[in-house]
Amino acid sequence: MPLEKLIDNIESAWAIWKITESETQLSDKINSIDRVPESVTNPFKRLEYLAGRVVIKKLLENWSLQYEGLVKDEFGKPYLKNFSFHISLSHSYPYVAAVINQKFAVGIDLEQPKEKLLRIGPRVLNQQELQDAGIDIVKHCIYWCSKEALIKIYGKKDLMLAKNLAIEPFSIQKQGSITGRIIVGSNETLVKLNYHVSDNFVVVHN
Repeated sequence: MPLEKLIDNIESAWAIWKITESETQLSDKINSIDRVPESVTNPFKRLEYLAGRVVIKKLLENWSLQYEGLVKDEFGKPYLKNFSFHISLSHSYPYVAAVINQKFAVGIDLEQPKEKLLRIGPRVLNQQELQDAGIDIVKHCIYWCSKEALIKIYGKKDLMLAKNLAIEPFSIQKQGSITGRIIVGSNETLVKLNYHVSDNFVVVHN
């Protein structure tokens, strides 16, 4: 079954979907409510687009609610039609992750640990984070996902990963909690993040 995981915490829930379906099969699962834009031509991106909506639909159905589609704001942040809930999506083919919260802004990011994270590390991590991550690709992946989740919580795209977002050092485990900070001018917001490490991917969410 493509639904890899679904965790419900009453007012918040998150899930991971593994894509095994065709584009038509995914579209049928949401009754063609959302159609892939013609500008999206990459076949894998088209599958990710639809699968993200399928997993959001599953999260709503878990609360006995009906999915009616998604819209995006000027910053590309997704919102549900006819619900005031907060949502966030992430994808790294063939996996798609989503989180939904009835009251608070949320962010989720899923990535597959790859060598490129070591190369881009100096551009996205501060010196303390770089020293803590070392050459551990999985730890670099947790840092990367954490910062991407923070951006989604903030909801705008004017943040610099190394400057405006900070993650406290941590000891890596299969799952755990870490503290993130969103720093904008003199304002600093602390965010508790949860991470999960599987054999194939890392996912971080609040």
